[in-house]
Amino acid sequence: MSLSVPVSSHRRPSGTVVTVVDDLPDWLPSWCVDQLGDEPVDVLFEARSISAVFGLRLADGRDVVVKAREDDGRAASCVAAQAQLAERGFPCARPLTPVTGVGALAVHAEESLPGGSMLPGSSPDVARRYAAVFARLMALLVDVSVAPPLPSPRWARWDHTDPGLWPAIDFLDSRDQSVVPSFVVSMAERVRKRLLATDLPCVLGHADFEAQNLRWQDGEVLAVHDWDSLARQPEAALVGAASGAFANVPPPSLVPVESSAAFLEVYQEQRGREFTAEELEIAWAASLWTAVHNARWEALHGDAPVSLEAVRDQADERLRLANAT
Repeated sequence: MSLSVPVSSHRRPSGTVVTVVDDLPDWLPSWCVDQLGDEPVDVLFEARSISAVFGLRLADGRDVVVKAREDDGRAASCVAAQAQLAERGFPCARPLTPVTGVGALAVHAEESLPGGSMLPGSSPDVARRYAAVFARLMALLVDVSVAPPLPSPRWARWDHTDPGLWPAIDFLDSRDQSVVPSFVVSMAERVRKRLLATDLPCVLGHADFEAQNLRWQDGEVLAVHDWDSLARQPEAALVGAASGAFANVPPPSLVPVESSAAFLEVYQEQRGREFTAEELEIAWAASLWTAVHNARWEALHGDAPVSLEAVRDQADERLRLANAT
């Protein structure tokens, strides 16, 4: 069994579609009976990207969310970490089932957390609010014990061992690479070289900490989603990546340098320690890696050059701060 994944972005949902119960995958109703004790009677939403996500109402009135993705060996660790965070009171959906195999898919269900809205903007003030949530999350993840969710998501996989600059991604590698601007390739080479030069210890963190994956209510974060995107990388790199991407909604871009700086400052304050000079350099390098990944995506798909132009405008300063020669 394979999961059809649209390739409209590197990881963004392709949109919510209207589905009726009769149109659900054949395996899903019986899976709900086996794992949740009842069958779905209504489809609240369906979204497809790297995962297929189904919001369902069961016959007993419960609303649940079922997620299915191609089994790459990461899902069990991600769901276990999500469960531990929920137990500790972090605002995320509580898993209702373990990960089970359905053909080539890894499937689990979690509670429904509807409501809230995205917090838009990329200003330093908005950056500080996101940074406080990320610091809270990273502090809790210190005590979360799971098998490392490897390999890291492809946009955070600068430490790959594949030949060449980029991690092997078949549906990208099969395209004409000559359309990727040379300055994007050069920036990616310098950033990756700097990231690989560090021996900072790896920790567990959220590698897709973006506006599209958080919901807010009354000024407080209501829910953080997309736990499929946990990664094991140096703390500074995870923080740096979030500092550049926190404002992302489709299409993704890169926040202003001063907003990343505000994010990094508040994160350190909330965690109660200052980064070393090396950690700051790694943070700035990681802030650019996601953007060059997105710039490559845009070029290969002929998308509007949103990330590409942001990289062009900001790369020199971010590379300087990263000491990426």
